[in-house]
Amino acid sequence: MSPDILAQLAPTGVLRAAINLGNFLLVTGRSPAGEPEGVSPDMARAIAERLGVPVRYVTYPRPGELADAAGTGAWDIGLIGAEPQRAERIAFTAAYAEIEATYLVPAGSPIRSIAEVDRPGVRIAVTARAAYDLWLERNIRHATLVRTDSLDSAFRTFVDQGLDALAGLRPRLLADAEALPGSRLLEGRFTAVQQAIGTARGNEAGAAFLRDFVEEAKASGLVARLIERHGVRGLSVAPAARDGG
Repeated sequence: MSPDILAQLAPTGVLRAAINLGNFLLVTGRSPAGEPEGVSPDMARAIAERLGVPVRYVTYPRPGELADAAGTGAWDIGLIGAEPQRAERIAFTAAYAEIEATYLVPAGSPIRSIAEVDRPGVRIAVTARAAYDLWLERNIRHATLVRTDSLDSAFRTFVDQGLDALAGLRPRLLADAEALPGSRLLEGRFTAVQQAIGTARGNEAGAAFLRDFVEEAKASGLVARLIERHGVRGLSVAPAARDGG
């Protein structure tokens, strides 16, 4: 292993992996010792094994807080949705997994397609600073985004304030729909959240290592095996990077 890679990704002799606990598809539980379990922690552990160092998880309740800590020395790699706003401070790999994002609309809603959501007067409930919220911020032109601080509060706001749509990841919205009779998910997706691995900008050798690792993990079936191991529905292996890494 190159000394430059180890110096950038494990400067303390341990791989400090930042994990977003708010993504219920990638973190599906806790070990008896209290460590996060799921696809994301397992990917970090596999990277640590390749580097030949132990892994230590640095957990964050929400993705925005994880992103805020980029470049502060709090973590060495971060497993988080890759979005342009975050890429200003984080050097991302290509995605290793994707999650579809769409809308839930209430019973009796006249909205029939995703294209009909972005219209004047439409109010969309969304979890602030989630990867799909960042996408909506860049792309919504006419509708109004009503932000809350968690998935649960976004759902409550959607219901209590009689909003027109709830933006979210398809697996979570399927569960929300079961709690709201007559509601329905719109077909298709407005984006697919690209779950990637990043390190602080400037870590060029480390970033190149991570890019190669992710492409190998997809091609070898590692990502698919982790999704199957944890029984995750709604998470799919991302395609190979167009440039090969």
